[in-house]
Amino acid sequence: MGLFSGCRVIDVATLFAGPLAATLLGDHGADVVKVEHPRGDDVRRWGGQKDGKSLWWKVISRNKRCVAVDLNQPAGQQALRDLVAGADVLVENFRPGRMEAWGLGWEELHRLNPRLVMLRMTGFGQEGPYSGFAGFGTLAEAMSGFADITGQPDGPPTLPPFGLADGIAGITGAFAVAGALLKRERTGQGELIDVALYEPLMWILGSSLVEFDQLGLIQKRSGNQSARSSPRNTYPTRDGKWIALSASADSIARRVLTAIGRPDLAASPDYATNRERIRRRDEIDALVAGWTASRDQAEVLAAFRAADAAVAPIYDVSQVAADPHFRARGSVITVADEEFGPLTMQGVFPRVVGDPAAIRSLPADAIGAETDDVLRELGYDADRLAALRRAGAIR
Repeated sequence: MGLFSGCRVIDVATLFAGPLAATLLGDHGADVVKVEHPRGDDVRRWGGQKDGKSLWWKVISRNKRCVAVDLNQPAGQQALRDLVAGADVLVENFRPGRMEAWGLGWEELHRLNPRLVMLRMTGFGQEGPYSGFAGFGTLAEAMSGFADITGQPDGPPTLPPFGLADGIAGITGAFAVAGALLKRERTGQGELIDVALYEPLMWILGSSLVEFDQLGLIQKRSGNQSARSSPRNTYPTRDGKWIALSASADSIARRVLTAIGRPDLAASPDYATNRERIRRRDEIDALVAGWTASRDQAEVLAAFRAADAAVAPIYDVSQVAADPHFRARGSVITVADEEFGPLTMQGVFPRVVGDPAAIRSLPADAIGAETDDVLRELGYDADRLAALRRAGAIR
């Protein structure tokens, strides 16, 4: 039994937080029905394509059965009600008010299915002055404070080159669903979950907000340095590669300084504590970088690992795909796909020992490939399916 075996999830979300939350539930055993527009989900047109087919669709829609329903049509809205009536979870990320305009808001769906857990994911949440604004991860990364502290000291605020805010919000949404399902076991009632994209990202920025409140501090951009530990940075090696090093613990920092040939600094009270090292972090970084730049990456890694320092090579994606540790744990896996053949992607996480979480299926490229099968389970006969298809309500 997977963690969510026996749980039916209806995923009507797109790009990218909501679908990720549903994917995580599906990876751990939930029966996920992905509802997309008959023209095809926006994910199908996002990112890399091979032979005109979306690669990311295969990952974000794995372990989902895909149906195509037009929610702008009354017949499509009724089809979603029929799906929700027997579901445990609904995941959506339309702008606030859109589901209500379709007659599919929380009040109506809760009356239809009092045990339903509804996860609503938007840029700014369901209420508040900004709730009606368009919401994308970029805006969350800007307004949470993340972009302002990211980048080089003399450079601009920097956005991540991937869906950071969406990814964190998706994981948070899955956590919230799990908690709501647990509470339902005690109360018998479903829950409404309201996740704003900026909130989880704001939380993981750490102590900056309370430090501003109590000390008036505004964290500045510091590149790959840290305002809270030293040495901590990326350092070049002689063979054109890079390593990342973090040695905030005093004992580790002493071993690092000794490893780079400066036992005198390791013994000096001026470098004995993290606070003192932060004051001298530019000097320390220059010393470490000078040492690493005269050696190949393998030698640097061996020396710092011998010192029991937190060190790692900086990988590009080709190295991520080939790393033996990632492969051994299943962090990176290769699965068979009918359309692409062997397909390498991220594995299932988090690992729960004894839980049979797995990638059981990959989605077909055809839009709404399982529409008929899923609606037949709800009692739709051939004539009704044909009428809906003629009206363009399903595909």
